[in-house]
Amino acid sequence: MYKKFVVSLLLVIGSCVGFAQTNWILPRVAATKFKPVNYSITKYGAVPDGHQLNTRSIQNAIDDCSKKGGGTVLVPSGLWLTGPIVLKSNVNLNLSVGATLLFTKDKTQYPLVKANWEGYDQMRNQSPISAEGATNIAITGKGIIDGNGDGWRMVKKDKLTESQWRKLVASGGVVSKDGRLWMPSEGFAKGQDMKDPGRITPDRDEAHYRSIKDFLRPNLLVLTKCDKILLEGVTFQNSPAWNLHPLMSSNITVRNIQVKNPWYAQNGDGIDLESCRNVLIENSVFDVGDDGLCIKSGRDADGRARAMPTRDVIIRGCTVYASHGGFVVGSEMSGGAKNIYVSNCTFVGSDIGLRFKTTRGRGGIVENIFIKDIYMKDIPGDAVLFDMYYMGNDPVPMEGEKRELPKVQMLPVDETTPQFRNINISNVYCNGAKKAIFIRGLPEMHVKNIKIENSVFQSDIGVDIQEASGITLNNVKVFSKNTKPVIDIINSDNIFINKFDYAKETDLLIRVAGDRTKAVTLQQTNYSNTKVKAKAELGANEKSVQIK
Repeated sequence: MYKKFVVSLLLVIGSCVGFAQTNWILPRVAATKFKPVNYSITKYGAVPDGHQLNTRSIQNAIDDCSKKGGGTVLVPSGLWLTGPIVLKSNVNLNLSVGATLLFTKDKTQYPLVKANWEGYDQMRNQSPISAEGATNIAITGKGIIDGNGDGWRMVKKDKLTESQWRKLVASGGVVSKDGRLWMPSEGFAKGQDMKDPGRITPDRDEAHYRSIKDFLRPNLLVLTKCDKILLEGVTFQNSPAWNLHPLMSSNITVRNIQVKNPWYAQNGDGIDLESCRNVLIENSVFDVGDDGLCIKSGRDADGRARAMPTRDVIIRGCTVYASHGGFVVGSEMSGGAKNIYVSNCTFVGSDIGLRFKTTRGRGGIVENIFIKDIYMKDIPGDAVLFDMYYMGNDPVPMEGEKRELPKVQMLPVDETTPQFRNINISNVYCNGAKKAIFIRGLPEMHVKNIKIENSVFQSDIGVDIQEASGITLNNVKVFSKNTKPVIDIINSDNIFINKFDYAKETDLLIRVAGDRTKAVTLQQTNYSNTKVKAKAELGANEKSVQIK
């Protein structure tokens, strides 16, 4: 079976016209293995009443298990209140059916530690579950891990009903001066007003970090420089910030888990693979407040200095509901990302389906991404997006929110210039999106060699391509409500569109604009459904478009 799967992938790679030659095959992810010895946390004094703090009992069970050569630490059914715990090598933390590991709201139980947040080394509160340098570790079972995130997070007023907002404000905390943001404490509000307040710099002392401690929210699970990891069966929910954050780790298997956060949860990502290698994520469900399945590799100069791309990743059979993006690369991708294979995933209600985001200053190369068999429904934003002007905003503006278009200017290319290239997307079926395809590169660094084929999009707006080169749409159907035009191309070149289908009674099929637009070809397409085939504007030459 494995050999057949490898052959299938190689055929996909071989069909990617214009792609760089690659001999990449599906990675082999080393599996965990544990001794058949059990250590129940009840034998270490843990009590499942939701009141007694069990941190010491649970940690003692983990430590004892690891020291004696490993095995399984059992969490029986019950409500187990605890502070932060640390996984150790050769330990499988197993949660029985009916078991909830509930992390305390008492922030004094979470010491400040050196950590990593959004690609930078920063001070943070210790994560509820963490490990560093551990080998052969797992969290398995049918129970729940709850981070009690509502005690940590800020909330935007626009994301709640009026009654929910009034109830939240009445509970305490601090409301921002503009009345649009609720924060859990004065310390949080102080940190919110600073730029990178948790960043570790010589001019900041311990007193500084203590004064904004509440702002330095932890991720629910952080596994740093670990090898051979298994997450299986468990529900991870209600995280203070990101849910699952493997960092500079390898041989990771994530299978049959659920990850849940309220849709309004700020920075409530599902899983963020950062500078990781040899990963399998399969048959899992994400319903979160930010990006669902996310690929990262560090931020700006820090990420480039680390120089550890996230690579050799398989994602298959996953479902993403509420999120800012179903499958996402970036925006912290300064170490690069490559050799990633995504298949048979469903996105329902994700703001954006396939989301590639970056900005000037990041640097990094994202390449050799293979995506197929993606099913989408009710996407408020773009079904497929490549954007090199990421602004750090929610992808779908709130009602009344005003945003300005970025200033377009040509800058020199250097190590801070990001790149998206050599990406193949096929068999995407989208029933409902604001825009079908949006590709926006930089004038000095186009999005390059993107192939989308055998796909059907039903959307309000069709295809928008700006500052891109080597884009292929083959056997793509876009049934958009806006037909003025269906395809809009600005300052792009070598655009090949073959066997394109669109809605009947279309006003304009394709518009080209900008004096740098050239070599646009549209062929083997039925033109009887459009009033005008092509139009050239804003400096574009009519000869830049060939209709065959």
